[in-house]
Amino acid sequence: MEKTAKKIQMVDLKSQYEKIKLEVDMAIQNVLNTTAFINGPEVKSFQAELEEYLKVKHVIPCANGTDALQIAMMAIGLKPGDEVITADFTYVATAEVIALLGLKPVLVDVLENTFDIDVTAIEKAITSKTKAIVPVHLFGQCANMEAIMEVAKKHNLFVIEDTAQAIGADYFFEDGRKQKAGTIGTIGCTSFFPSKNLGCYGDGGAMFTNDDELAAKIRMIANHGQSVQYVHDSIGVNSRLDSIQAAVLRIKLRDLDNYAKARNRAATFYDIAFGNNSKLKTPARAIYSNHVFHQYTLQLNGIDRNAFRDFLSKKDIPAMIYYPIPLHLQKAYLDARYTAGDFPITEKLCASVVSLPMHTELDDETLKYITSSILEFCNK
Repeated sequence: MEKTAKKIQMVDLKSQYEKIKLEVDMAIQNVLNTTAFINGPEVKSFQAELEEYLKVKHVIPCANGTDALQIAMMAIGLKPGDEVITADFTYVATAEVIALLGLKPVLVDVLENTFDIDVTAIEKAITSKTKAIVPVHLFGQCANMEAIMEVAKKHNLFVIEDTAQAIGADYFFEDGRKQKAGTIGTIGCTSFFPSKNLGCYGDGGAMFTNDDELAAKIRMIANHGQSVQYVHDSIGVNSRLDSIQAAVLRIKLRDLDNYAKARNRAATFYDIAFGNNSKLKTPARAIYSNHVFHQYTLQLNGIDRNAFRDFLSKKDIPAMIYYPIPLHLQKAYLDARYTAGDFPITEKLCASVVSLPMHTELDDETLKYITSSILEFCNK
C-alpha cells in the first residue's frame, strides 16, 4: 500500500489543536488580557468542571503528575522506611517519588493480559511496614480496584491511584455501580502532560479525593505548606497549575469522552486487523473497566522486535516500547531483594511489547497503511 500523504505520528497534537484552535486561542488570549497567570479564574473553573465530570468532591490541580504522586504521599503522612507497593511494569515516576521521600518501594508483578497490577501479588507482598498501595491504571484501563480496596481495608492501607494514563475511564463494580478512574482510592493522581488523553500545552497535574480533611492538607502542601499566607503549618512544595494550561484543559475536557471514542475506534480497527494473527497479541479489555486507550500495545510472539521497528521506521510508521526495562532492573532501583527472573510477566512484557500510533486523529487511510504494513512484515 502507498504511503499516506500525512506524516504519521504516535500522537498528533497539531491536528487535534487545529480543530479547537479558535476556542483555545481565545481562551489563552483571555488569560493574557486578565494577566491572572497563577490561580486565576480559569484554574478555579477547571477545578470545578473536573470535579463535576469525575463526580468527586475535591480536585486539587498541581504542576505535573509526578508532583501529584509526591504530594499525595506526603498528605497521608508516610514516614521514611514505610513500604509502598506498586507495579514493576510502569513508568519510573511511580517508584521515583516513593524513593525520593525515603520510603521503600515494594515491587510486584502484573497480569499478562491486561498489564495491570496483580492483586494476588499485592497481598503476598504486604508486611508490618506496608502503609500504601499505588495501583497504576496502565495504558488506559483501570486496575482491579474493587479487589485492591478489599485488600487495603483488610490491612488498613492507603490507596493512591496513578491514573495518568486512564483519566475518563470507568470502573465497574460487581453490584453495577461505576466510578471514574482515580476516584475510588484514598487519593487519585493524574498528569496533564501534552500527550495524555487530557493533555495541556505544557506541564500540569491534579489530585482527587472525597475526603475533606485530606483535601485541605493536599492544598496546603501544594502551596508551601500554608493555608494562610505566610503561616506555614507543614513542610510543603510549590506546585501549581498555571492559568493558561487550565484554560486549555477546560476546552479539551468538554471533548474528553469524544476523544475516548475516537481512540476506541482506532483500537477496534487494529483489533480486527490483527485478531487472527498468531504473531500479534492484541491488548485485552478488563471486565471491570472500559478502555480509553492512552496506548495501543501489542505483544509480539516469535518476532524480532528490533527488526519489526526497523521495518516500520522505513515505512515512516513510528512504534514505541513502553517499557523496555523493568523497574527492578533499572540501575537507580537495584535492590538486594530483587533479581532477574523475580517478575517473569513484567520481564516478558518488557521484552515483547510494542505500542502503535494511538491518538484522536487517526483516519481510515492511516490505519489501513499501518495495519497492512505490519501484516506485510508478519507474512514475510
